[in-house]
Amino acid sequence: MKVVFMGTPDFSVPVLAKILEAGHQVGCVVTQPDKAKNRGKKIQFTPVKELAAEHGIKVLQPEKIKQDTEVLQTLKDYAPDIIVVVAYGQIIQKEILDLPKYGCVNVHASLLPKLRGASPIQHAILQGEEETGVTIMQMDVGLDTGDMLSKASLVIGDRNCQQLHDDLAELGAKLLVETLPRIEAGNISPEKQDDSLSSYAGMISKQDGKIDFHKSPIEIQQQIRAFDPWPGAFCNYGDVVMKIWSAEPVAEKTSKAPGTIICVSDNGVDTACGDGQVLRITEIQMPGKKRVSVKDYLRGNKIEIDSLFE
Repeated sequence: MKVVFMGTPDFSVPVLAKILEAGHQVGCVVTQPDKAKNRGKKIQFTPVKELAAEHGIKVLQPEKIKQDTEVLQTLKDYAPDIIVVVAYGQIIQKEILDLPKYGCVNVHASLLPKLRGASPIQHAILQGEEETGVTIMQMDVGLDTGDMLSKASLVIGDRNCQQLHDDLAELGAKLLVETLPRIEAGNISPEKQDDSLSSYAGMISKQDGKIDFHKSPIEIQQQIRAFDPWPGAFCNYGDVVMKIWSAEPVAEKTSKAPGTIICVSDNGVDTACGDGQVLRITEIQMPGKKRVSVKDYLRGNKIEIDSLFE
């Protein structure tokens, strides 16, 4: 098939790689503009642009695709059979959606209609979902509301966001290249989304990482995993911001106020949470330092019992 690929971050890369591996003709790639790195001294290509450059594929980087008539004309001239969109990062206008023979399809990192929106991977962990997956969707003008063409799922287990991100990217790549021939052959029956079952995963901000110890240990553990590596779950310890990278609920009860440190050992920092439950923190990071186990941190530092995480 003649393909145009639209995508930007690491999540998009395995999908483009699989499309190329499967022998499809990728006429051009549309990705977000390059960004300055290291205070503007060096320009950083998007991950998708890097892969496209390796394969000698034409790259288009409109600041605002809706206003870029040159990009639109380039797409019309190429006349793709299909446009594949994976985490591109801009809203695509109807004129482009309607351009290819088979329209535009999107690889979305959730089992739609659950978790439409920008951060389905984080929210799947945050909400304690047992499974998630990828959906290949026929794009329309709504936000992740198009008809579903295929799905694949996996059990989340104890994965953090980075691990789940990587596994879903590979799963989505495999599913897409399995789905493309079926689209071309016309043997897919698109399935409408049930809007009554939909949920929305909005943008994540740095402040979302702030831990509230009034929550249960399981909820806090989910928050830690959901925001690893970004923005990181954090709390205040004295006058410093401490990031927490690993923790687990323990079968103990306490009468101490939420956030109170009740035990410190090489095993971790046992901390009071909501309803008298206890969370054991096992991996931390202080400002300007690397992630370390609590055991390693305690070799040259102290964490005081009865002090507070806030």
